[in-house]
Amino acid sequence: MFIIVGWLLALGCVFGVFIAHGGNIEVILHALPFEMITIFGAALGAFLATNQMKVIKATMKGLGTCFKGSKYSKTRAMELLALLYEILQKARKEGLMSIEKDVEDPHSSPLFQKFPVVGNDHHVTEFITDYLRMMVSGNLNAHEIESLMDSELETHHHEAYAPAAALARLAGALPAFGIVAAVLGVVNTMGSVGQPPAVLGGMIGSALVGTFLGIFLAYGFAEPLAGMLEQKIDEDGKELQCIKTTLLASMQGYAPQTAIEFGRKVLYSTERPSFAELEGHVKKK
Repeated sequence: MFIIVGWLLALGCVFGVFIAHGGNIEVILHALPFEMITIFGAALGAFLATNQMKVIKATMKGLGTCFKGSKYSKTRAMELLALLYEILQKARKEGLMSIEKDVEDPHSSPLFQKFPVVGNDHHVTEFITDYLRMMVSGNLNAHEIESLMDSELETHHHEAYAPAAALARLAGALPAFGIVAAVLGVVNTMGSVGQPPAVLGGMIGSALVGTFLGIFLAYGFAEPLAGMLEQKIDEDGKELQCIKTTLLASMQGYAPQTAIEFGRKVLYSTERPSFAELEGHVKKK
């Protein structure tokens, strides 16, 4: 929603001030279709040539998430930490082998289904169960599991950032393609030097529209989308870091209540519940 509001504000201010200062909007409107085809066509071609298909698909999917609200909230954070508390508490009371069935089939596990907000999230449940399975096996210590977690999070980070990096590269290329369109317009103008000054002025103005569009599309549209996508990726990674911190705290011998406190501290302040809120939610569940 705010992306659209921001775009409308940018368009209104740029073109509104141009018209208010006596600018001839007809020159821009006349050149707009040709310049847009040139710039967008070149940018799309370069985008396809630069990125692998998996990055292109991920970018298209990521663009869809930019127009959706964030799924992360204080309620979701409390559900996640309460789920981890329940799992760790059961393992502490009944032994690690007691959670084996929950780990192997989380979709039919009463523990995971008790917290559907995160229990039905494939990525979250997979991350939790993978490392709980290692804890149940007992073949790895806390330092080895932490190293594996760091490697997975680093891989997740690089893979998730590929679409944002692709959009950032596209934003960097758009001004250059705008210059290309402008140069072609100047070349076209130079071939018509015998025309009256009024006609030549219009042709030069149309050529300069290409430079304007390249810069405006880069910093008004493509760059904000890349920035929004980066923020979405950071939110995803922060939840996984919360899980990592909680599980490692448990492996180091801390009680479940203390372990989830470790995880709570990792969360962003906007989603982090207070100690009393989390304790009340856990007791309620």
